[in-house]
Amino acid sequence: MKRFRPIALLGTACIAALMPVSMSAAEIVVDARQYPGPAWSPYLVGALLGVLSWLTFYFSDKPIGASSFYATLAGMIGKLVAKKHTESLAYYKTNPPVADWEFAFVIAAVGGAFIAAFSGGELTGQWLPPMWEARFGEGTLGLRAAVAIFGGMSMAFGARLAGGCTSGHGISGTLQLSVGSWIAVVCFFIGGIAVAMLLFAQ
Repeated sequence: MKRFRPIALLGTACIAALMPVSMSAAEIVVDARQYPGPAWSPYLVGALLGVLSWLTFYFSDKPIGASSFYATLAGMIGKLVAKKHTESLAYYKTNPPVADWEFAFVIAAVGGAFIAAFSGGELTGQWLPPMWEARFGEGTLGLRAAVAIFGGMSMAFGARLAGGCTSGHGISGTLQLSVGSWIAVVCFFIGGIAVAMLLFAQ
C-alpha cells in the first residue's frame, strides 16, 4: 500500500491545483467559514475528510472503507449462533470477524453524525421528512422503513460486489486516481438520480 502514497498525494495536488481555475471560470466565491445556516459547512467538512484520508493512508497504510463493516458484523453474529459454520466459510478464514479499525471507523461515523446534527441544529426528531410526506402522505412510516431497509441491503450488497462503497471508491479510490473507482462513483450518481426520480418525480 505504500506505493499508493505518491499517487494519492499527486492526485490530490492535481485536484487542488485545478479547483481555483474551475471556480474562477464559474465565478463562484465560497467562504467555508461563512456557510449560511446552523449546519456544519460541507466545504470545510469535505476538506477535513480529505485530510482524514491522508492520515489514514499514512498511519494505517490502508484506505478509508466502510462496506466491510457489515461483513464483519455478520461474522460476529454468525459466531454467536453458528460458530463452526461461520469459521468454516472461506471469507472468514482470511478475514476473521474482529472489531478492527474499520469497524471502529463506522461506529465513530455514526457518533460523529449525531454530534454534527445536534450541534448544527438539524436533530429534528422527525421520522418522516417533509419531502416524503408530500409524496407519500402522512402515516407512512412502515413504507419508509421498508424502503430504507431494502435500499440499505441493496447498497451493502452492491458495495461488496463492487469491492468498495462511497468511502472505499468515492474517497480513497478516486484520491488514488483509480479508473474503477471513478466509474463506480459515476454509477453511484446515476443510481441515486434514477431512484430519486422514481420516488419523488411528479
